[in-house]
Order: sequence, then structure tokens, then C-alpha cells
Amino acid sequence: MKFRKIVAIDDTGLIDEVKMGLKQLADEVVFYNDFPDNDKEIISRIDDADCVLVSWNTPINRVVIEACSTIRYIGMCCSLYDEKSANVDINAAREHDITVLGVKDYGDEGVIEYIISELVKLLHGFGKHQWKDETLELTDQKLGIIGLGTLGIMLAKAAKAFGMEVYYYNRTRKTDLEKDDVKYLDLDELLHKVDILSTHLPRNTQLLNAERFKLFGNGKILINTSLEPTFDVEAFTEWIGSKDNYAIFDRVAMGKYYKDLKTHENVIYTDKVAGWTRQAKGRLSFKVLRNIEKYLNENYL
Repeated sequence: MKFRKIVAIDDTGLIDEVKMGLKQLADEVVFYNDFPDNDKEIISRIDDADCVLVSWNTPINRVVIEACSTIRYIGMCCSLYDEKSANVDINAAREHDITVLGVKDYGDEGVIEYIISELVKLLHGFGKHQWKDETLELTDQKLGIIGLGTLGIMLAKAAKAFGMEVYYYNRTRKTDLEKDDVKYLDLDELLHKVDILSTHLPRNTQLLNAERFKLFGNGKILINTSLEPTFDVEAFTEWIGSKDNYAIFDRVAMGKYYKDLKTHENVIYTDKVAGWTRQAKGRLSFKVLRNIEKYLNENYL
């Protein structure tokens, strides 16, 4: 069984091999390599498609879903953590009997490499900035991780390999990791304890407000590689104004505040998405393809 029409409504980053595979799963396949500006354009691109593919950049909201009655399946070419953080209105899709599947664990390796490499540069003064007067190793530095999903766990293990003290805060305890001397603290205690903080949270989640930045204090390093800021931007702006504070971001971590946040002297950033490597695109692409095959096998065979 095939779909009648698959449309990738924006630049999903799918590799050519998977694009060829998709052509075996539909009578017609359409790929767009840019990003639609509004709902009207999104609806026009979907047209009469029964399978829609979308990256994290483009919202598919209730207006779009209700206007496109032919959709049976939406494949998110990005992570789907929960309904709140999704760029697809999952509830509206459910009401219209549309299946929505996302992927996970495809770009984590590149993110870890970025975090560790930028920390090493900052502590040793290999780049424009140097954290302290003397150069430092990662050894014995106190790292706090907020959000211990796959990426947070990978960072904890990498940090331990470099001899860092690792603490974490998460909604659920990770007792297996605690056996490896990764220590759990409640959020406020963690902020006060650590010198380097890395946040790994779903989209639309902001945990760091003015009060928590005060708890975190000065002479510290904040790392964010989540989709969009995990902090109140006004509170962050005040905190980063202290010359002994530093922040490390990739492109997506700054979201719509990119142009403003990158102007701060002590914000270390890249225009690239840390986890968007050739290998990550391959992992993502094949997971998207397998999701579609699974859906067709379960529903139409």
C-alpha cells in the first residue's frame, strides 16, 4: 500500500537515498527546499497530500490541519519530546484521526562535541576568551546538567571521562547514572553549587528566571543547545552583563533572539546548528523513512 501524495513542506534535510526510498511509498512525492512564510503558503504546499513531512522550523497548527482534510500522516523530521514542545498541533491532529510521528536521538553526537570543544577553548584561552586568569583543564570543574535525557546522559558521561564533577537536575531520578558518581541535586541547590551549567530542555521550556540567575551567581558559564532559549531573555541580558560570566550557544539555542543575543561580548556562539552534521542527517532520514514504512505496514497491509 502507498500514500497518494507525500509532500515535504520545507527543507527537511533528508538525504538523497531516503528521498529515493520515499518515491517507492507514494504515487507522487514533492520536496520543498525553503521555508513557507505563513499558514496560507503551508496549506497551498500541502494541497491534497495525505502524507506531510515537516522540519522543526515550520508550524503545522490547527488552522492548517482543519484546512487540509486529506492528511492522514504527519512525519516530523525532528524530535518529538511532548505535545507542548511540538511544532505540530498534536491535539488537533488527533481530533482529525491524523497520525503524527517524530524521531529522536539523531544529532546528539555533534552537540556533545561542540559543548566539549567550546569549553576546552574557553578554559584554556584557545580562542578570543579565557574564563579565568589562569588556564584550566576540565578536570575537577563542577558541571550541572538540567535535563537528563539522551543528550544530558551523553554529556554527563563525556564530562566524567574528563574528570569533571557532574551534578544534575531532572524530573525523574537516574539512579543508574548516580552509581557512576553523577549526583542529583534539586534545581536551586544545583544552581548554587556548580560553575558550569548546561541546559537540555524541550522547546518552549524556560527554567531560568531572574531569581535563578541570582542563585547561579557570577563567574559562571551557561551552555544552551536546546531549541530556543531555556531562560528569560531579559534576566539573561542582565546576568551576561557581568564581565566574568560567559554563555555558549549554537544557532538554534538563541531562537528568534539570535540577532540580539549574539551581540553580547561574552556570548560564544556559532551560526551553525551543532547537531546538524552529515551523519545526523543520515540518522534522521532513515528514522523518518522507517516511521513511514511502519505506519503503512500497520495500517494498510
